[in-house]
Parts: sequence; structure tokens; C-alpha cells
Amino acid sequence: MSIVANVLVALVALLHAYFLVLEMFLWTRPLGLKTFGNTLQKAQETAVLAANQGLYNGFLAAGLIWGLVHPVAAIGFQIKVFFLMCVIVAGLYGGYSVKPKIIVVQALPALIALVAVWLS
Repeated sequence: MSIVANVLVALVALLHAYFLVLEMFLWTRPLGLKTFGNTLQKAQETAVLAANQGLYNGFLAAGLIWGLVHPVAAIGFQIKVFFLMCVIVAGLYGGYSVKPKIIVVQALPALIALVAVWLS
């Protein structure tokens, strides 16, 4: 179960690394515009905010990776739990304040990974 839990945590980390790329580098490009349903004008006006948001997603990914590679398993467990809970809270807030789909895309994978971590 530990391997499954770590794979799920890694997938959540990769997802947030992808969010970083979308929000920091592709926000005003066709993929970013399509993904977030923005016009080019709106994307250009909000690019700095999106880049800041992308940076925070990068911190979440980094924290999850830190938990995965920490040499002390008990500390790695605590780090993974903390960052997965941060992802869940961010996903729930995004779902409430922006679009309900964010709960499914961000919070749900983190919740599944969290349950797997707790069961491992």
C-alpha cells in the first residue's frame, strides 16, 4: 500500500507542477486560454496574478516531493499529510470561489492520495 500511496502523492505533485506551467508560462497561450476559458485580453490583464498562483502550486508540488524523498519515513509521512491537506483546502476554496470543477481536478486527487497515505 505504501507504493500505491507514494505513486498517488507523486501524481498530485506532477499535477501541481503542470498547474505551475499552465499558470506561469502558458496563461496567455492557446492551451492556457482554452484550459481556463479566458480571452487573450483577460489573460493579459491577469497574467501576473496567474503567475503568482502558479508559483504557489509549485510550492505545493515541491512540498509533496520533499515528503516523498525525506529519509525519515515518519517525517515524510507528516510532510505528505500537511501538503496534501493544503492541496485539499486550496481545491475546496477554488471550487467555491471560482469553479466547482476545481474540486474534482485538485481536491479529489489529493483526498484520494491522503487516504492512501493514512492507510499505508
